[in-house]
Amino acid sequence: MKADIRWQGEVCFEAESGSGHVVRVDGPPDHGGQNQGPRPMELMLMGLGTCSSFDVVHILKKSRQDVTDCRCQLEAERAEDEVPAVFTRIHLHFTVRGRGMKENLVARAVSLSADKYCSASIMLARGGVEISHSYTLEEEA
Repeated sequence: MKADIRWQGEVCFEAESGSGHVVRVDGPPDHGGQNQGPRPMELMLMGLGTCSSFDVVHILKKSRQDVTDCRCQLEAERAEDEVPAVFTRIHLHFTVRGRGMKENLVARAVSLSADKYCSASIMLARGGVEISHSYTLEEEA
């Protein structure tokens, strides 16, 4: 896996993934940025959420569940008044919608993602970040 980061001036960067996708990353105005993109730590949090969501949907589909939507909302806490201001605690809440889905399979998918498959989650947890998960299952009308 590779990435190419190009400085755009001030505290703005363009990050290009090995697969050719580009994301603009910028800092807040009080740090010389112009708010043209997410902050680096926001990207890390978004990466965790998408990694885990990918797993949950994939596991549910392999379990032949009729998933119609999956949303993951994350809340993170960072070390206060410390440099580096690392994540100390992250909570992921999944809202999974589908038709006739079994709740035990949703719980299993969230657990498997957290404990076995989500590389981002496992890497952060091994680094000392307290990570928790919850879910809500909604029946599709």
